[in-house]
Formats: sequence, C-alpha cells, structure tokens
Amino acid sequence: MTDTSSASPTSKAVPLDPALLDVAKDSKAWPFEEARKLIARLEETPAQSPVIFETGYGPSGLPHIGTFGEVARTTMVRHAFRLLTEDKVPTRLICFSDDMDGLRKVPDNIPNKEMVAEHLGKPLTQIPDPFGEHPSFGQHNNARLRAFLDAFGFEYEFFSATDCYRSGRFDKTLLKVLQHYEAVRDVILPTLGPERRATYSPFLPISPETGEVLQVPIIDVDTDAGAVRFKDPATDKLTQLPVTGGHCKLQWKADWAMRWVALGVDYEMAGKDLIDSVKLSSRIAKILGANPPEGFNYELFLDENGEKISKSRGNGLTIDEWLRYAAPESLALYMFQSPRKAKRLYFDVIPKAVDEYVGHLAAYPKEEPEAQLRNPVWHIHSGEPPKAELPISFALLLNLASASNSEDSDVLWGFIKRYCPGATPEEHPLLDQMVGFAVRYFHDFVKPAKKYRDATPEEAAAMRELSEKLGALDPSADSTEIQNLVYEIGKTHEFEPLRSWFGALYEVLLGQTQGPRFGSFIELYGIDETRKLIAESLSR
Repeated sequence: MTDTSSASPTSKAVPLDPALLDVAKDSKAWPFEEARKLIARLEETPAQSPVIFETGYGPSGLPHIGTFGEVARTTMVRHAFRLLTEDKVPTRLICFSDDMDGLRKVPDNIPNKEMVAEHLGKPLTQIPDPFGEHPSFGQHNNARLRAFLDAFGFEYEFFSATDCYRSGRFDKTLLKVLQHYEAVRDVILPTLGPERRATYSPFLPISPETGEVLQVPIIDVDTDAGAVRFKDPATDKLTQLPVTGGHCKLQWKADWAMRWVALGVDYEMAGKDLIDSVKLSSRIAKILGANPPEGFNYELFLDENGEKISKSRGNGLTIDEWLRYAAPESLALYMFQSPRKAKRLYFDVIPKAVDEYVGHLAAYPKEEPEAQLRNPVWHIHSGEPPKAELPISFALLLNLASASNSEDSDVLWGFIKRYCPGATPEEHPLLDQMVGFAVRYFHDFVKPAKKYRDATPEEAAAMRELSEKLGALDPSADSTEIQNLVYEIGKTHEFEPLRSWFGALYEVLLGQTQGPRFGSFIELYGIDETRKLIAESLSR
C-alpha cells in the first residue's frame, strides 16, 4: 500500500487577506501565472476533487538539489493556486518515486559498487542497499529524499511505483494501455532508431527467472487475458505474464502518461531536457482518454564547470552540502529565482543566496501588497514569512571571520555584541545560526583560498593615511561616515577606477578578491582592530 505517513493528504488552510487576493489575480510572480493556467484548465475540463499536483523522482542515484527544487517550486504553485481559489478547492501533492525502474549503471557516489553491479537490470527496490541501512537501494534513496522533504516541512504524500504496481492501483490503467497497445507504440516508434524500433514495446516484463526488467520484443498481446507473451532470455522459452500486479512495468514515457491518468494528475512541471518527453506522454494520455496535466519546463542547474548536474555522477551540490553552510530557506530562494534560467549551483552561490533571503525577509513588512506577492519569502513561507531583521549580513560575518582568522563562534559573537549591545545567541537564534554557518564556510572555503599580496607603494601610502584618519574619528562613528572616509582617501590618492582601491583593501588586508561594504566591516570589526590589521598587513 502507498505510504502517506509523511504528511496529511491536504494542506492547512491559507490565511486569506482580501487585499492580497485582489492583487494576486494580476500578480506577475511566476507561481501565480502558473496557478492561473491551472485554473483556466480546470474551468474548461472540470477535474476531480481534490486537485492533484505531482513531482517525480528517479531514485537511481542519491537525491540532489534539483529534486528538492521541483518539490519546492510545485509547492509554491500549489499555494498560489489555493490563494486564487480562496482555499475552496482541496489540493494534494504527490511525490512519486519511480523505484521499480531497472538500474542501468552503478552510480559513482555510492559504496559497495561491486555488490550493486551484480544486480544491474533489476528494479531498484530489488537491489540490496549498498549503505546497509534499508532493505533495498531504492528504499534507501527514497528515505533520503523523504527525510529532507520532512525536515523542510513540505506537505506531501509519498508514492512508490513498486507499491502502486504491485498493489493493483495501476491495474485498470495498465489494461487500458494494453487495449491501445498499437496506438501507444506508434507514438514512440518515430522517435527511435532502427535497432531500438525493432524491439520496442511500452511494456517491460519482469523476468520470473532473474527478476530483471526486460527490454525484449513482445511477441503477442492478449487483451482478453490482460497479458503479453515474450521470450525470456534466461530460459529462451516463450513466457506469458499479466501486465497487472507488478509483473510488468511500462517504458518511462508511457509510464509517465499512465501515472497521470491513474492518479488523476492535474499539474506537474519538468526540466527543459524533458520537453519532448512531455509532448509524447501527453499524446499517450489523450489516447488513454485523459487530459494531460498543466505544467511548465524549468531550466537545469549546472555545476561549477557549467555541466548539467547528474544524480549518478554526483557532481554539483548535494542537499546535505548546502545545509552545512546555510538554512533551507536560502535554498528555496535560489529555486524561486528565475526558474527558466540556467544557473550554476555550486558552493560560491551560497553566501549571496543567504543575504538575499535575509534582505527579502527584512523588506517584506514594509512593502505594499503587490510587492509582497512578488517577494520570494511570501512563496517560500506559504504566505506567512517570519519577522526577522538582521543587522549583519552573511558576507559581513564571513569577512569578520576572515579578518580575525577565527573559527570560533564565540569570537565572532564578541564582535557582534560590541556592534549590537545586548545581542545574544539566545535572543537572536537566526543570527546565531548564521554565525555557525559562516564559521563552517570560512573554514572550508575562504581560509584555504586566502592569498595575501603586498601593497604597492601607492596603496601602502593610502592605507597608512586611512589608518591615521580612522584614529581621529569619533569612536561612535557609524558605517556611513566610515565609508565616506574610505571613499575620500581613494579619491585623494587618485585610484582609477575607484574600485581598484577597494580591491587593494580586500587583497592586502583580507587575502581575498572581494568583500563587503568596507565601512560596515570596519564598524563591526572595530576601528582599533582595523588599524592593527592595516599595520600588520603593511609590515609583512
């Protein structure tokens, strides 16, 4: 039976604000644009209740951030839909795992590869777990996915292909595919090469002898018996299997369409690389008498080298790696921004994502309703963003750690308490969390990459003057006054362009090519400490 223990079938009621509702009807935020498309579709073709949103997951490799992104984005569309329908239309979100798929190659990023290699071709839920934690490899990867989705607080139902096929949930629709066998086959055949076309069948029998998912020619289709006949390579004998009860599975394009029909899916998005597959599966869904779901195609994430992220290769960031350095809300922000634009997904995007999230969070209470519905935090937090204004950015914390060369949160808090008297980790848990993330990020990425250089004579002269004038400032000078002083000295010493002066400060004092607004850094780090830093740097 399908496991839905991870969440309730329908989500909690949306707090409805009439002002927001009026604005939402014309909002240009992409989740609202998607929600309006779904509403228009439902007006033309009245759907079942509740409306079904779906995301798909192929557990042949460990879950990666792209998988999370699909669930996060679909959740955003779901919430926008619920606001536009005033929460009068029940909704469900199904997270579907194609764990009955046959494993075609051993992933690079798992242990016990030799053991897994012995089971190639079998359904993922019939392959032993190389990590030794679950009954099968498929169940291990499913658990990893669910653990993260649960930690983030998504409301969803988890469906396993293995459970759906074996329990009979798909039987009625599988028999319908069998009845339209030739029509379904004719949709796919033109897309295949001559060799594959000769053996293609939408049905993949599972060998009773070896347990492997077989890609073999189907010799005969018996619609009365609900079965297919084929020659099993293990025995070289003609074998008949019912297409129901988990004895066969479908090739994935036909499988995708069958799933839409069987589960009544109304909305599912997919990566840009699946545009053609969406079209083919939509044609098959129509052959089966159903209207294919609404959805849109998002761009794919790229690794540090600009290559597509792959589950099996394990390139790019993992979910756990992002969460080592930042809260999941910053990741959700990265998913919200420009979903139709290809973006690099690597460690160096994390600090900016964190600061942009904090900035959007601080801006939200001051915005008009129209701007609030464009603000990513409204979509990230399903209309109820928390209140949080942080006086210190993540980039500034990183540079504080860099200047002090400290990997101790208490040291950073010492600076923070002087900058914000009365601030404590207990009273500012979000800031304390950011301090911990900053310490880890500094240790793993900033510190190993530090490359100090000596100041040129011109730069050294400017820095000495900066130190002298900082010493003459009132100790209570704020970041704006300090920043103006830094600008003034850069202009006086005729740095052209002026950014080369700031570049010199970062490279000579901090050992990095870029940094924060320097006035804010000095205010936080301290005037005396900055003067000491300049003296030590110039004496190297």
